[in-house]
Amino acid sequence: MSKAKKKHTVECGSRPALVRNNRVAFMLNDEEMKAVNRFVAKYKIQNKSKWMRETLMSSIFRQLSEDYPTLFAEYEMKR
Repeated sequence: MSKAKKKHTVECGSRPALVRNNRVAFMLNDEEMKAVNRFVAKYKIQNKSKWMRETLMSSIFRQLSEDYPTLFAEYEMKR
């Protein structure tokens, strides 16, 4: 008999914490990896995974907010 895995959820106030269940992997060439390692060392980043996740998500959210549909086209608003 095997034991079922427990789902770890921690309550934060009135909503449950968001559990990361999805893995994302990507490859870097040597120059890209050197640049990442240089940046991490220069800015003393201790958690590289957290930094990459936050950097990626902030870029995605910024782009989504810039591309948000508006009622009027940009050229119409600048008149």
